[in-house]
Amino acid sequence: MKILLVNPPMASYYHRLGLKYPPLGVGYIAGALQKEGYTVRVIDLNVDSIKINNIPYQDFDIVGISTDTTRYPIALSIARYAKAKGCKVVIGGPHTTFLDRETLETGFIDYVVRGEGELIILDLVRALEGKKDIREVKGISYIKDGEFVRNPNSELIRDLDSLPFPARNLLPMDKYTAKLEGTYATSLVTSRGCPFNCSFCSASAFSGIEWRSRSVKNIIEELEILYKKYGYKAVAFFDDNFTLNPNRVIELCEEILRRGWRFKWWAFSRVEGILNNPKMVELMAKAGNYMVFIGFESANQEVLDSFKKKLVVEKAKEAISILRKNKIKVMGSFILGAMEETKEMIQRTINYAKNLDPDIAQFSVLTPYPGTALFEEVKSKIINKNWLQYDGGYNVFKLEHLKPTEVRWLIAKAYVSFYGRPKRLLKQGISSLWSMIVGYKLNKKVPLRYVEGDWCKI
Repeated sequence: MKILLVNPPMASYYHRLGLKYPPLGVGYIAGALQKEGYTVRVIDLNVDSIKINNIPYQDFDIVGISTDTTRYPIALSIARYAKAKGCKVVIGGPHTTFLDRETLETGFIDYVVRGEGELIILDLVRALEGKKDIREVKGISYIKDGEFVRNPNSELIRDLDSLPFPARNLLPMDKYTAKLEGTYATSLVTSRGCPFNCSFCSASAFSGIEWRSRSVKNIIEELEILYKKYGYKAVAFFDDNFTLNPNRVIELCEEILRRGWRFKWWAFSRVEGILNNPKMVELMAKAGNYMVFIGFESANQEVLDSFKKKLVVEKAKEAISILRKNKIKVMGSFILGAMEETKEMIQRTINYAKNLDPDIAQFSVLTPYPGTALFEEVKSKIINKNWLQYDGGYNVFKLEHLKPTEVRWLIAKAYVSFYGRPKRLLKQGISSLWSMIVGYKLNKKVPLRYVEGDWCKI
């Protein structure tokens, strides 16, 4: 079996501004297939200069596509071309995991892989080779004799050390442009699952509420490859919550220090993870931690509670203080446009962001992604099903007090208000405000457009 894996282009303005990382999900699938001896090619349309109608689908038996919500329309276009060339088409990712029936009813997809795909795809390929009954392949959905079939869920992968590393040998590693402080950076994931299950996030539904971790030994093996083979001196840990197990973080940092590696690194955490573990934070700083991303989300406790965020507003300042004490920068996320928010409540969050003053602030519109509790909660209130606009820049469901255009302007106001302050301009220069404005203007456009039956980049 010859297998082509396609990663559709990202729609966010972060990619347009150069933050391009290797697609780890596709990389893991490729690694699992490669280990079993299958011929695999990966095309990453974020960096590979090839039009979707020129991809050589006919050279492959199976075409696998990874997608999230904003990339779903172009993923369907890729699937349509592959199907027309006689390929079996498989799709996976959070969007199609939770909208499998809708996906299959397009007629372009043969199988939807639901959830973590490394073991599922191996079973599916064996079934397509005639070595296994398709009815025994857990974690897939398909249509048989005109009827929608959803096989039982596959179990979560608990031994993450058993998975091959992402097949970076199949990726154009020299084309990824993400940097930390001017140093080229790459990405890795050291755990899966999230026990917090925030209402706006699909991570817990997709990867489970059971947090599973790779061993420090296994993480170090991958870091050594990135450090010595590829020459990276900066990495981003893309775990949903890197600091959930402080002892693991401490052990990892101690090993990095013992080896004398000079990594700069970036990771996700939560307020209480920082507050409850000041010694861990101190060691993180010594081991090269450059920045931590934290979701502060809102200044309004009732909004945080509606998000099931399990966070107390007043604690955020203390967490930032601990990070700053250790010279670790902070990237803070803020979400505007909750169901019952008013302009005054949003203004409170904008003021809160300025008061916390993280090094980078990200303001997003609350977006109901398929698979989230929020999606189920507001399903009857959704006013926009253009998946391209589910990028955190548009209000897509009806609010109690605000119109979509008002939310858009409040997002713009938040960015200008935060980055346009004199202290910010003096500290970071006019380029900070200019980059923000350029990014926002890029995001105001629908990033893809429909031309002659195809979704194309603008």
